[in-house]
Amino acid sequence: MLADASGVMPEALKFEGDKTFFTAALDRADLIVHGKHSHEGQPNSPLRRRIVLTRKISGVADDPSSPKTTLWNPTGAPFETACAHAGVGAGTIAIIGGPSVFDMFMDRYDTFWLSQAPNVRLPDGEPVFSGVPQRTPQQVLASHGLNPGPSQLLDANHSVTVTPWLRTTP
Repeated sequence: MLADASGVMPEALKFEGDKTFFTAALDRADLIVHGKHSHEGQPNSPLRRRIVLTRKISGVADDPSSPKTTLWNPTGAPFETACAHAGVGAGTIAIIGGPSVFDMFMDRYDTFWLSQAPNVRLPDGEPVFSGVPQRTPQQVLASHGLNPGPSQLLDANHSVTVTPWLRTTP
């Protein structure tokens, strides 16, 4: 789960090591893609080029409240059009989701970083992917051709890890 039953990421799911890892990854990205509820709200957030998914427009548009943000309706324009509008033709793209956003890119990921906090329980929470909890996140990732790499320990006191799930190409 990535949020509680009300759709909010609770304090119990926030760990300094995970935050440090996440922030560093976003700082390295050329573009960040997310839904309207996934804005990371960090000091560097306004400096990052981003695409925000929305149904409030017909295709692609500038966000009048944020000069580095492109609004994108996936039903009205291809992702490549949104990237071009954002001024990004190549580089690293960080998808910070929600489940519907993650699901859209499942067959396009080179790497999906799966963080886990095994001691946190969020009954009726928002799952990271569609199909969870019927399947585990690992089963979902594997079903899309991704394979786990070596895990990194982010918080020893809480057993929080992050595992890269990598797409192997023949």
